Amino acid sequence: MEAALYVVATPIGNLRDITLRALDVLTAADVVAAEDTRNTAHLLTYHSISANRLIAVHQHNERSAADKIIALLQAGQSVAFVSDAGTPAVSDPGALLVQAVRAAGLRVIPIPGASAVLAALSAAGLSEPHYLFYGFLPNKSAARCTVLQTLVNHPYMLVFYEAPHRIVECVADLCAVLGSERQIVLAREITKLFETIHACKLGDAETWLQSDINQQRGEFVVLVSGAMPQPGLPAQALATLSKLLDELPLKQAVQLAARITGANRNELYQRALQIKNPD
Repeated sequence: MEAALYVVATPIGNLRDITLRALDVLTAADVVAAEDTRNTAHLLTYHSISANRLIAVHQHNERSAADKIIALLQAGQSVAFVSDAGTPAVSDPGALLVQAVRAAGLRVIPIPGASAVLAALSAAGLSEPHYLFYGFLPNKSAARCTVLQTLVNHPYMLVFYEAPHRIVECVADLCAVLGSERQIVLAREITKLFETIHACKLGDAETWLQSDINQQRGEFVVLVSGAMPQPGLPAQALATLSKLLDELPLKQAVQLAARITGANRNELYQRALQIKNPD
């Protein structure tokens, strides 16, 4: 194999959800760098691959481990990097490692495969053509609501990751900030034994979760339909205005949004006032 860092997607649940190319790389690589060597050893053993070449690369040692991996690559060795599940560097460790390897002038090769986001999108049944993948929201309710307030007028579907011990509180905050009428899809334990994909109105989601504590278990992908565009304002103009308001004073944001999108300045101004003062 070429002396390169191979960023390898691994299963998100079912151990057979791995590509033939990924198995080839994991078999042939000189070193396998893993977020959790125990999890990866289990995967390798399941597929009859030697687990003797494992080293740990996780969020607590990623910077120092990058130096070690760069030295291996410069010595002509190949390194396969995996996270615990899914595609590395997507709400997982890996970005710092990839950045360091590329900065050293060495090659990074993606080996695509399982992704919880794409799996959930494919089975959600939401027809919106565009989406914003946010990843994990803040742990605390106040910070979570602050972030959601910046997304309340976003016209695209919103996609989040959430942990089981926060899912009820997260859904309650989503409903409080985004409103009860939006559609939500809760995709739980994707590809695993108790996989559940439930769609309902956002206002009904907390009741559904509370009706059966088992539905609060496992890792979640949460998909929420986007904001409906306001009459007279194209979705593109609304999105542009929302982004500019995050960085600029209201009048300046309105003027620039009108110039960029060609939308009516008065309508943009009224909408900007609503965004800044939703109550």
